[in-house]
Order: sequence, then structure tokens, then C-alpha cells
Amino acid sequence: MIRKTLPVLIGTLLSSTLAFADVSLEVKGLDGALEDNVDAYLSAVPEEEYAVSLRFQSRVESMIKEALNALGYYQPTITFSHSEDDTELTVTVEQGEPVLIYTSDIVLSGEAEDDPDFLALIAKSNLSKGSILNHGNYDSLKSSIRNLGLSKGYFDGSYEVSKLEVAPELNRAYVRLHYNSGIRYHFGTTQVTGSQIEDDRVQSLKPFEDGEPYSITKVGEYNQNLSNTDWFSSVFVEPDLSQLGEGREIPMKVSLAPQARNQIETGIGVSTDLGVKGTLKWKKPWVNAQGHSFNSSLSISKPEQTITAAYKIPLDDVLNDYYQIKYGMKNLDNRDTKSLESNLALERYWRLDNGWQRTVFIRYLVENYEQGLQDDLAQFVLPGISFSRTRTRGGSMPMWGDKQTIMLEAGDDTLLSETKVVRFQGQTAWIRSIGNNHRGLTRLQFGGNFADEFEKLSPSLRFFAGGDNSIRGYGYESISPRDESDALTGAKFLATSSFEYQYRLVGNWWGAAFYDIGDAFNDKPDWKRGTGVGVRWASPVGPVSLDFAWGLDAEKGDEFQLHFSLGPEL
Repeated sequence: MIRKTLPVLIGTLLSSTLAFADVSLEVKGLDGALEDNVDAYLSAVPEEEYAVSLRFQSRVESMIKEALNALGYYQPTITFSHSEDDTELTVTVEQGEPVLIYTSDIVLSGEAEDDPDFLALIAKSNLSKGSILNHGNYDSLKSSIRNLGLSKGYFDGSYEVSKLEVAPELNRAYVRLHYNSGIRYHFGTTQVTGSQIEDDRVQSLKPFEDGEPYSITKVGEYNQNLSNTDWFSSVFVEPDLSQLGEGREIPMKVSLAPQARNQIETGIGVSTDLGVKGTLKWKKPWVNAQGHSFNSSLSISKPEQTITAAYKIPLDDVLNDYYQIKYGMKNLDNRDTKSLESNLALERYWRLDNGWQRTVFIRYLVENYEQGLQDDLAQFVLPGISFSRTRTRGGSMPMWGDKQTIMLEAGDDTLLSETKVVRFQGQTAWIRSIGNNHRGLTRLQFGGNFADEFEKLSPSLRFFAGGDNSIRGYGYESISPRDESDALTGAKFLATSSFEYQYRLVGNWWGAAFYDIGDAFNDKPDWKRGTGVGVRWASPVGPVSLDFAWGLDAEKGDEFQLHFSLGPEL
């Protein structure tokens, strides 16, 4: 049942004064899709044209018939009635018998005759003989066949017959669609213009071979691959339709424009772990015609100052396989740790078919540090391997996602390392949701050092816990074993976990409740627990988190911590 309120102008015989009154319009007798379609048609009537009149009733009747015709009901019975004071107008509709498809003459010819994608479209069209006529289904199939033909390279495709005829008095419809696809074109040679990168590099990003059947999906993938290199400011890939009819293979045109050679980016952030943090990034998306690139960054906060630089050398599989030379320097002054470390690394990256990224590396670490009572200079040569993967569905606060990272590295005292050591680190996080208003977030983090002489490990190789992304309710890196002066020493092992439930309060605002547990320890863990509540905001620049946390095992007077951070959850 549909009810609408219509403002009408009513005059009285006893006065020249005019007044507006509310008149309700009610449509009875329909439900489901018929009711919805009639409601959609009537909602298009401008309110200023509403009136209780024969003219208005005629217009309403015409629109109701048009709405019902679209769904196959051509012989409705429509009656009007209104109240004595003209404040209620009622339309009663009897939909009548539907028009059924009597003839379904849908024919494919040409090379698409046996194409399973076309046959699937027809099978799902609901235009078989005996079905209730729906004009939308006919229009949808007609456009879908044409669009599918273009997307699969049937550029000569056309309709030889396209008719929908209705005999309302017989309640019959006759569907006739004859589509001749012609030949299916194949990918021809690829012509690249505007590129500052060597042609073989650009060509290597093609997800198709010359002579392969044309597919718009492959064209889109090629366009995306070129964009992902960050070599170009604009990318456009298209078939050269001017060559239609010149043979089965159609040339591809790739139009490119170089990315700016230098890019500078600045930023500022804040968290309770690091306080206010400023960043400056300088990037060269392409250094030479081989597609090498360079990027560097400077990050400054009160406890940490970091500078990094990386030079990337792509291999044959440009996006997935490459070498990288990295250098990083970090100065740290936090609690009982003072450290100046330098890392020089050579890395080899592969992206595996299962979505994991594998990295084999060797790094040279030099660290001058004070850790509690220790004051030393250490160096390590650490070859290793790591695997990582991130998957998400959604925006800055995805409703589904996971991230895994695991790393193994080792050093030996006969190869420039202070002591023999094997290290592993790993972390995983999952986001899962129920409906649109309930999210769950779980994190696990673990690590271990197996060293002949643990005290020779520099602070960056030891483990600390506590903080925004560790155990909330405790200060940043405030959890580890202590020496005889009660100073933090860092730990051999790390194990933390976090369990969080979030509920959508309104729009992009969420409430959260969490429980964290873990420890950084040498022999046996002394579990530290934290719990609390928080607020999440999916801001335009990324998730913002504010947590009120209680350290259930914190020292008296330090039980409460406020945690604030800006950045991705995974």
C-alpha cells in the first residue's frame, strides 16, 4: 500500500480566503515489485503539481499503467475514490493477468555462437518462453550482449533483429534478438608512445601475448600494471579501432606521460608512543631508462630520529622481482636506552603466486649504545629471509583483512658478529566482521633470540613490550627484564596478543573494548595484562584511535594510560 501527502489549494464558497490543506494519496491492491515500481513512478511527480482534480487522476492513472506495463501487466483495473472533504484520495488497483512470453527467439551467430559467456547471459535473462514479461530484462540482455561483445573483442558485432512486441489482448509477448558477433579480434602488436622507460620494460608488463584473444580485463590489468610502477603520471591503453577489418589481430596503443623526476612529501603525526612526529620524504620514481628508483625519508620525534634511503633495481618481472639497497640510521633516547644504529642492507624481493612476498637479505648493523649499565659498540652481519602478506577488503577501516609477517636471521662471531645468534620475529593480525556494525580485531606478536652471549646483543636486537600497538595500559617499551640498577635491559623473547571488539556508534565512529596480554622476558614470562575502552574514527586521512587503558599488573600509580594514534590497523 502506497500513501503520499499532497498539498492542494482549497477555496470556500463563503470567503475569498484561500488555504492549503494536506491530502493523502493511497494506492491499494499492490505489493512486492509492483508496489515498488508504482511508488517509484509516482515519486517523480513534482509536489507543486499535486491537486485533487480529474486531470491529476488521469495523470496518476497513466503513470500507474506505465509502471505496471514495465513489469508485464498491461490490463490493470484502476478506480479512484475520495473523502467528502477532499482530504483523502484512494486508488484501488487490480493488476490483472500478466503478459507471458510466447516466443523467445534469441539467436547468436558468428564466432560467439558457442561462447560460454554469451550463453550464460541468455540463460540468466529470464526471457524464456512462459516467463512473465519484464521490459527491464529485455533491455538488460540487449545491452549486456553488446557490452560483452565489446569487452571480448567482437568489435564488428551488431543486431540483425531486435524486437519486443506485445499483444495485450492476448497477454502475449514476442521477443526476437538476433546478434551476429562477427569474428573475435586478437591482440596485435603494442605501440608505446610518450615513455621515458625502455620499451622492453614497458612491454614486459603486458598480461597478454600477441595473438591472444582480446579481453578488456587484460587491457585493464595492463593499465593497472603500468600505473603501479609509479613511472608515469598518466597511462592510457586502448585498441586501435581504426584497424578494424584489416585482419584478425588489432594493434594496441599505449599512451604514457612521465612522472615527475622528483617528489617531496611532508607530514606530521602524533601518538602517545612517539609524541609529535614530523616526516619529510624525497622520492625519485625513475632514475634512468631502466626504471631504477630512489626514495628517502627523514622522521623526527622526541625519542626517535630516523633517516632512511633505498635504491630499487627492478628485474624482468618489474612489479614483483627486484633488488634493493637500503641504508638507515636511527638515534634513540627512550627510558633506559640510548642508541645510535646504522643499517646497510642488500635485499632481493619476489612476489609469489600465492600473494606472499619473499625477501632474502643480508644486513650490516653497527650500533653504539647505552642499555642500563651497559655501554658498548657492537657490529653484526645478519643474513636472513622474511615472508609477508597483507589482504584487505574495504577502505581505511576494512571489514575484512589480515596481515602476516615472519622473519628469520642469523649472525656468527666468525663473520664480524659480536656473538653467534639466531633471531626470529613474527606477527599476525586479523579483522573480521558480522554485518556492518560489528568488527573484531586480533593481533599476535612473537620473537626470540638464541644467542651464545645475550649481553653482547645491541638494543635494536632485543625485545621490549608495551605501548599503543603492544600491551596497552603500559608505557612505550616499558616492559622487559631489569638489571641490578632497575634499568630495562631488553629481553630474549617476546609474546603479546590483543583482542578487540568494535561497535559502530554512528557513521564512521566506532566504540571499542579490548584486552591485551603479553611480556618481554628471558626465561619465563610474567604476563602483563591491560584492558580498556576506546573510540575509533575512520577519518579521511586514516583511522584515528583513542584508548583509555588500565594496566592490570602495572606498578601502583602507573595503572592508567591514555593511548592515541593515527594510522592503519594492519
